[in-house]
Amino acid sequence: MEIPVLDKHLLDDFIVKGLYEDIHEGDHTSLACIPADDRGTAKLLVKGEGVIAGIEVAKAIFKHVDPASTIDVRIHDGADVKYGDIAFFVECNSQALLKAERLVLNTMQRLSGIATLSSRFAFEVEGLPVKILDTRKTTPLLRFLEKWAVKVGGCDNYRVGLYDWIMIKDNHTDACGSISLAIDKVNEYLRSHKLDLGITVEVRNLVELQEVLDKGGITRIMFDNFELPILAEAVAHVNKRFETEASGGVTLHTVRKIALTGVDYISVGALTHSAGTLDLSLKVIKD
Repeated sequence: MEIPVLDKHLLDDFIVKGLYEDIHEGDHTSLACIPADDRGTAKLLVKGEGVIAGIEVAKAIFKHVDPASTIDVRIHDGADVKYGDIAFFVECNSQALLKAERLVLNTMQRLSGIATLSSRFAFEVEGLPVKILDTRKTTPLLRFLEKWAVKVGGCDNYRVGLYDWIMIKDNHTDACGSISLAIDKVNEYLRSHKLDLGITVEVRNLVELQEVLDKGGITRIMFDNFELPILAEAVAHVNKRFETEASGGVTLHTVRKIALTGVDYISVGALTHSAGTLDLSLKVIKD
């Protein structure tokens, strides 16, 4: 699997802010205990089972705190790991190593938890022509990392934010007056602003579905919290005229049944908002 490339500008900004949050004017404990020119080696120890994610982030953090640091990567992003595995060894200025430790661990544990859950969802629909998508239910300011971890785990990204895809949901249609009117207004807006964006429209029942099919002018139809028999009927009725998507309460136990209805996409907010963490530890190696 090809690992996506992280945005360097966003990553650098994250590292600066993450370190400042933890350190401010200095790591006084390390400054007091460890000589400024001391160097040390540590290993990243895996203490659970899952999919590792964040090795590239860790490398960038260590290079930021000590440009002379070296990292010997033994397990790469996206690999399955188990208790006792060593993901990498890092040689670094000792004060810098301890300064970076918590940012590395907090980030990698979170991203590995997302990658692990994403991998399990991807496994459940293996062999079926469906894509599992994340949502905007991410930690503020960490979206670029969390969506990266989703892809590391084998699932796909939906829109990055409100700016790169149109999604007409129930609140939009209710506030606008009708689905047809909302579709008209969206297309008029895109034309007047010279924007080329995909359009998803949410439907709540088969009556609204028929209204969308009659109207057209959209990219994808999202079925929100449809029961399986109704979902299968709805997908068959669309008959590939538009892309189809299922959402709402999707779990590891239900995702394959949903996929078997023939829907093209399944959006799963749980990939990011309900993912746990993978237990990791950075251990200094004594001489």
